[in-house]
Amino acid sequence: MNRREFVTLIAIAGMESSLPLCAASNSEDASGGWHKYVRNPVLGGQYGTCFDICVLRLQDKFRMWLSWRPKQSVAISDSTDGIHWSAPQIVLEPNPSSGWEDDINRPVVVERDGKYHMWYTGQISTHEPTKNGYGNGHSAIGYVTSEDGIHWTGRTKVLWPELPWEDVAVMCPHVLWDAKQKYWRMWYSGGEQYEPNAIGHAISNDGLHWTKDPSNPVFRPDPGHAWEQQRVAGAQILQHGGWFYIFYIGYRDIDHAQIGLARSKDGLTNWERCPANPIIRATGTGFDADACYKPYAVLSDGKWMLWYNGRNEHLEQIGLATHDPRNLGFRS
Repeated sequence: MNRREFVTLIAIAGMESSLPLCAASNSEDASGGWHKYVRNPVLGGQYGTCFDICVLRLQDKFRMWLSWRPKQSVAISDSTDGIHWSAPQIVLEPNPSSGWEDDINRPVVVERDGKYHMWYTGQISTHEPTKNGYGNGHSAIGYVTSEDGIHWTGRTKVLWPELPWEDVAVMCPHVLWDAKQKYWRMWYSGGEQYEPNAIGHAISNDGLHWTKDPSNPVFRPDPGHAWEQQRVAGAQILQHGGWFYIFYIGYRDIDHAQIGLARSKDGLTNWERCPANPIIRATGTGFDADACYKPYAVLSDGKWMLWYNGRNEHLEQIGLATHDPRNLGFRS
């Protein structure tokens, strides 16, 4: 499969009320009031690598769509508390006959008007050597719909690499419905296959036909911060308090990644990094000793919960971090 796909999920966060979200804390493995769950990981282990999740709060439970590497598929898992999860169940399998779905992963799911919409990454890999030694291949983004979030139909390739900055891969879609403008907005990662390099933006009226932003990429690595100096990818974007917040993976180098937070008024320009970045850090020991990837945050019962993938050598598992209170404002 494409990049090493380090399970990059953002942990749920619970913060001390006296510490604003983006003020530094004394924790060595989280910052800005985010706290890792002490019994991490919450999913993985016996199931092999589980990574790159999307979580929705559905009435009395949480439902997680995740990448399940041993099965090269998208699976679901349910939980009543966001901590204890059911065994993964495959809901979308590879489709090698399509020519671009040897492996599928990195889903995002949106529930709108009684229907579930999923965008996901389809990958085809080759074994040709490349300059970085990590193998070759390419990725594109597909789309399916469902009435129940389990049974999916209408598989269609909707976004693929076309521009120089996208190189051989577009992947890791995150999609929001813009109720004011009446169109879908997608933020996606593009660049190298092993790990993408930056984050682009596109819009669509129907979820199938997309127009890429002419200013792409809209979010780039900041060479002034060593922890994200090489590349940024795997973003989740949410709207809160008049801002677009981006939770993202920052790469110090190809093998070491942590999770950051930034905000923008339009989700495209003038991004302001959180001064506490990286907010979720590799521990040096445990399940996320080497890297933290692909955050996904949900506001639930007055608390931010953030899931992410942590990697220790070749195994990725899903962890959680929490943050209180509801406020995601920076210092001003």
